[in-house]
Amino acid sequence: MTENRVVKEAGVVWSSSLLSYRETLPQLLDAAGLVDDLEGSDTIVIKPNLVEALDPPITTHVDLAEALVDYLQTHRPDVRIIIGEGTGSLEYDTFRCFRSLGYARLAGRAKVELVDLNIEPCRHLVNHACNRWPDLYLPELLFNCYLISVPVLKAHSMCRVTLTMKNMMGCAPPAHYHAGGWGKSAFHRRLDEAIFDLNRYRTADFSIIDAAVGMARAHLWGPTCEPPIQKILAGYDPVAIDAHGAELLGRRWQSIGHIRMADGTLGTAQPLDIREPAVA
Repeated sequence: MTENRVVKEAGVVWSSSLLSYRETLPQLLDAAGLVDDLEGSDTIVIKPNLVEALDPPITTHVDLAEALVDYLQTHRPDVRIIIGEGTGSLEYDTFRCFRSLGYARLAGRAKVELVDLNIEPCRHLVNHACNRWPDLYLPELLFNCYLISVPVLKAHSMCRVTLTMKNMMGCAPPAHYHAGGWGKSAFHRRLDEAIFDLNRYRTADFSIIDAAVGMARAHLWGPTCEPPIQKILAGYDPVAIDAHGAELLGRRWQSIGHIRMADGTLGTAQPLDIREPAVA
């Protein structure tokens, strides 16, 4: 259970101007001290945003995932690395996203595992303090790993932003949360509260937001940010990184329900400490 957890570096967001994923990401992760935080973890799950088989910036670019995998394998060659996602589509499974977006090729080259979280064995969780989800089903895998969330900087047509906390919706199994035309459609009722409760059961241990471009109006359609944001964000505090991501999209975090609810419980939205590592 992550509710009322002690958040490492509460309120801190590491931010770098993007040169390239391969140049910028290692310096950012070194500054954040990720390798030290991985001590004792034998399994790492990387959770990108592959909501559908659509090209970046709607989805997490495979080049960012590759740079992260290479970094982890360089510093922790003994660790098991899994890329896990659960698409929201009912027309195809997550492996179509993996194939069409380059993740299957990455897995073959780097010898990492691909897992469809939509069909993983689940744990039944109960928390009567949660109003929207007093009980919830989530993949057992998520409770036996170090979880790195790698979403894209995007606006959302219903809850205003989709960043690291909302990225956790990809973990919810459609067998329990399909209630309409989308694989996890049960979440759309009281969406902000649903996102908050989901993260009270399991939130990311570390987050990397791909803010290379940014989706300015919605998560599956519409204009990109102009000019492109050209940043990568990282941090341990999911509330802080989402609050800063909202700011980059021109939105006040106080107006975004799930960030406002999570502030003070799952992390700190204010004050933010934005740190920019020195460029080597």
